[in-house]
Amino acid sequence: MFTGIIQAVGRITDITAKGEDYALTIATAELDMQDVQLGDSIAVNGVCLTVTAFDAHSFQVIVSKATLEVTTGLGSLSAVNLEKAMRLSDRLGGHLVTGHVDGVGKITTLSPVGECWLLTISTPHAISKYIAKKGSLCVNGISLTVNAIGNDEVSINLIPHTMQHTSMQQMQAGDQVNLEIDLIARYVERMQAWEQET
Repeated sequence: MFTGIIQAVGRITDITAKGEDYALTIATAELDMQDVQLGDSIAVNGVCLTVTAFDAHSFQVIVSKATLEVTTGLGSLSAVNLEKAMRLSDRLGGHLVTGHVDGVGKITTLSPVGECWLLTISTPHAISKYIAKKGSLCVNGISLTVNAIGNDEVSINLIPHTMQHTSMQQMQAGDQVNLEIDLIARYVERMQAWEQET
C-alpha cells in the first residue's frame, strides 16, 4: 500500500528480456535504500513492483509482459516516480494507493497558470465513472485532487512543489499516464452490486 506522495524521481537505466518478462534496473536518485529488503514493494510510476536485487543507488524488478501491456512508462529508459510502501505508522499525506493501475490516460493539456499548472487528462471511459470532483486520483503514482470532470476528461491543478519533485516536469501534452482510481470507489461499487445480487 502507498500514499501517492512521491519520494524520489528515479530513472530506468536498463531493460533486459527474461523470456516473456523483463528485468528493469532503476537508478534511485534520492530514494533512501537503507531500509529496503529483498521482496519489498516499491511503486514505480504508480505500479507496485517487487524488489529482486538492490544496492545503495539502484534496484531491480521483474515486470511481466502483461503488466507492460496495461501500463505506461515502464518499457523505455525514462524518468519514473518512486515511492516505497507505507508503514502503518506513517502519515497518510495523500490517499490510499494500491499500485494496481486501472487504466492509461493521455495528457491533453499541461500548461502554466500563474505559479501553478493546469493538467487535463483524457480518461478511459470504463473508469471515468469512478472519478469525482474534489476526489483523489493517482496519476503516475502521484496522489492528486480532481478539480473538474467532463466527458471522459479530468482537470487537475498542479502546485509548484508537485512539478518540481515528480516526473511531471518532464511530461507534455500527448504523453500517456498510469491512472488508479480511489480505493473507496471500488468498494462502494462492490457493495452496491452485492446488494443488487442478493
